[in-house]
Amino acid sequence: MQDEYRTLARAGVHETEVNRSRFLCSLAPAATEREAQDFVAAVRARHADATHNCWAYVIGADAAIQKASDDGEPGGTAGVPMLQMLLRRDMRYVVAVVTRYYGGVKLGAGGLIRAYGGAVGAALDALGTVTRRRFRLATVTVDHQRAGKVENELRAAGRDVRGVRYGESVTLELGLPEADVDAVRAWLADLTAGTARFTLGGEAYGDA
Repeated sequence: MQDEYRTLARAGVHETEVNRSRFLCSLAPAATEREAQDFVAAVRARHADATHNCWAYVIGADAAIQKASDDGEPGGTAGVPMLQMLLRRDMRYVVAVVTRYYGGVKLGAGGLIRAYGGAVGAALDALGTVTRRRFRLATVTVDHQRAGKVENELRAAGRDVRGVRYGESVTLELGLPEADVDAVRAWLADLTAGTARFTLGGEAYGDA
């Protein structure tokens, strides 16, 4: 798994103009390829009168799914530079649609590549990105007597306490950088005289 990736801070639309052609870049997060395809279809329906609705998306923290379309522009001048811009910015789980309204001036292949890639770059700058980092899920099970102190110490140390469950004992759910797992395990053993149970779970991504 990737240690980190970037994704959109928020969905939105950003417009640029090149030689009287309008380029509207619509960006949205997409957790799955189906979500990306649905977004493309929605933008195409909204701008059915446009000259072109070119698109690109990257799905997966490791960019396992990468697809793009020129939608009638000369091959390799629209979708590919859009996709390359997303990858150059380390963007994941994101879909981009650039809608072009032709302004009467031909841009040539080089001009189209710069316009479509640039529209995506400008939209990313305008809407903002966030970094997601990989972390390890873990649970700490401790008796009620020590639970309050353990939780307070974890939060004071800046640890990501993701949830607390109360039952016969208290279970705290944590998100930890992989590199910190052994240190936290040892620290908990010292703090609770070895009475806390520390259990590792799977991996996930969260805000950096």
